Amino acid sequence: MSTTDKSHVQGMFGRIAPRYDLMNRLMTFGRDKSWRKFVVQQAHVPPEGHVLDIAAGTGDIAFEVRRQYPGATVIAADFALPMMVVGQKRTNGSTVDWLGANALALPLPDSIFDAVVSGFLFRNVPDIDLALQEQWRILKPGGYLVTLDTSPPPKNLLRPFISIHLKYVIPTVGKLISGDSSAYRYLPQSTLEFKTPEALAERIRGAGFQQTGYQNFMLKTIAVHWGQKPLD
Repeated sequence: MSTTDKSHVQGMFGRIAPRYDLMNRLMTFGRDKSWRKFVVQQAHVPPEGHVLDIAAGTGDIAFEVRRQYPGATVIAADFALPMMVVGQKRTNGSTVDWLGANALALPLPDSIFDAVVSGFLFRNVPDIDLALQEQWRILKPGGYLVTLDTSPPPKNLLRPFISIHLKYVIPTVGKLISGDSSAYRYLPQSTLEFKTPEALAERIRGAGFQQTGYQNFMLKTIAVHWGQKPLD
């Protein structure tokens, strides 16, 4: 990630951090909670396993890991520090560990996690393959990658209406709620330009993961992907 790209994304998420959770609830009509539950279910975490939530933001997925696996060690990592500050101030903020980290160069040893989970990570990195390599590196053999992200609306009768929602409704609501319309123009645009679920699944398989799959949600504009690092 170039310094310019990194600074832009860091600054953007820093600006919207105080209202990020509220906007997520509004943009997803509250369905994001059920998606996070599904992410964690697909991670197959051992009772006392080690889990990294990378691009954790305010920690929603990390907290869901903690809820489902009370005995697990959970690290929430992000390079947008203001997002994590918001997460640390939540009532359950002290139940997980926090780490400042870039998804393309994780400051972590090899083969130490049973699962690496993420939400809206790959849409925001300039090098998907490098991010996958880093997650592969820190996973134990047999460990799982599970990621939640947006998908471009499929080419069907609903696509024009979904595109209008992404291009005009979300930026308008984003400006009203967070005071930052530019961030909520970037986020929908990054969705429209992102990989299809099939293409992202192919990249995950290309990184060496097995038992890969994905499930679509919300009129196929959201997808949860998963894959397992081989045991041998």
